[in-house]
Amino acid sequence: MIQRILVAYDTSEQALKAFQFAIEVAAKFNAVVTVLSVARLPEPAEIVETTGVLESAKEYYENHFRMLKEIAEAHQQTFLPIVKVGHPAEQILRTADEEKSDMIVMGHRGKSFVERWLLGSVSKRVLSYATCTVSIVR
Repeated sequence: MIQRILVAYDTSEQALKAFQFAIEVAAKFNAVVTVLSVARLPEPAEIVETTGVLESAKEYYENHFRMLKEIAEAHQQTFLPIVKVGHPAEQILRTADEEKSDMIVMGHRGKSFVERWLLGSVSKRVLSYATCTVSIVR
């Protein structure tokens, strides 16, 4: 039974498709949806930078969350938005555990080829280490 769904959202087209899929699944199972966006820290990270990055990321993602809210409301669903700072795969896995998610939904590819090349595939890391079902949306 799927009761809690975590959606990894990086504002890409694939992430939007993943969100739409998660909302449809949530509607069928009456599940709670949490949307996680992760901001990356500059290297080397400092406490002052972390605070600034988090504030800036929250403001940036707030605009996207408004769009997601409209999509969710069209399906008579709600979601909880969360913004964290760190490595995307690590934060997705940590949040899935904290939220006791039954399913993680994410897009197949992130924002750019260079980011994927430098960071490795976030979806591959999540698939390898998740303790719940993972659905990758193309």
